[in-house]
Amino acid sequence: MLLLLANRGEVIPVRKVLTGAPWPIVLFSLGMYLVIYGRRNAALTDELARGLVWVAQHGPRVATIGTGCAAALLSSVMNTMPSVLIGALSIQHAPDLPPLTRERMIYANVTGCDLGPKFTPIGNLSTLLWLHVLASKGQTITFDRYMSVGLVITPPMLLVTLLAPAAWLPLLGPR
Repeated sequence: MLLLLANRGEVIPVRKVLTGAPWPIVLFSLGMYLVIYGRRNAALTDELARGLVWVAQHGPRVATIGTGCAAALLSSVMNTMPSVLIGALSIQHAPDLPPLTRERMIYANVTGCDLGPKFTPIGNLSTLLWLHVLASKGQTITFDRYMSVGLVITPPMLLVTLLAPAAWLPLLGPR
């Protein structure tokens, strides 16, 4: 519908947009959602929920860091949005979590899924599009180069970011 509206005006060259679109990236992204939906049906969320319950038994701080790290690893190989969904469903299906621990895990899931794609370029659609645009301009960033920087910078940033809500959420008190 948006393409039809854009085609009516003269501002956006629709034909140029369609021919210049990174179709392999678009298909990859759509494929990821299909894979995630299939994995959910194959009990991935149940397995992850069991793992989250086990991590939560070791205390709220460990639950926060464990959830965030699991989410980061998941999103670095799958993609941000499907990983957030899997993490949220897993936390929702994890039985008997204390409310504050569950809340920490929710924040940790979002944080981990946001930072995890910095490990690999395939974890985030916007990164793939950015790399595509750079390549079209003659600037190439290899998978190895991206990962060599991401693996140095991301883990400490992830740890600090996960420890912050572990420290301030208890200060907010019960809600």
